Amino acid sequence: MGGFKKFLLRGNLVELAVAVVIGATFSGLIQALVADLITPLIGAITGGRQPDFGKYSFTVNGSEFKYGDFINHLLTFLIIAAVVYWLVVMPMTRLVSIFDRNQKSTEKECPECKSDIPLDARRCAFCTAELTAVPANDRPPA
Repeated sequence: MGGFKKFLLRGNLVELAVAVVIGATFSGLIQALVADLITPLIGAITGGRQPDFGKYSFTVNGSEFKYGDFINHLLTFLIIAAVVYWLVVMPMTRLVSIFDRNQKSTEKECPECKSDIPLDARRCAFCTAELTAVPANDRPPA
C-alpha cells in the first residue's frame, strides 16, 4: 500500500491531474467562445442572421450527416491548437534554444552521408567513409 501512496503523491501525477482539469476547463471556455462569439460574428458578416451550425445537416438514404456540429468542433480545435502553439510551444522552443546555444558541440556532420558522428571519429559509423582528422585547436567554435 505504501508504494501506491508514493505513486499517487509523486509530483508528475499531481501536475498531470492539474493539467487535465485546466485543459477541460479551457476546452469549455473555447467552446463557449465559438458558440457565443465566433458563430454570431460569422452570422453578422454573412447577413445578420445568427447561424446555428449545430443544426446544419444533410440526409442520404436515411442517414443524417451533422456537418454543422463538425464545423463547431473544428473551430474549437483550431483555436485551442493556436493558443497552445503560441502560448506553450513557441516560448518553450525559444527557451530551449537559449540553453542549447551555450552548449559545446560534441558531434560533427559526415561529409559523405551527412550523419552526426563524434568530433574525434576517424571513420563514419554509418557509411564507413574515412574522415580527415581536424586538430582540436583548428575546430570551429561551437
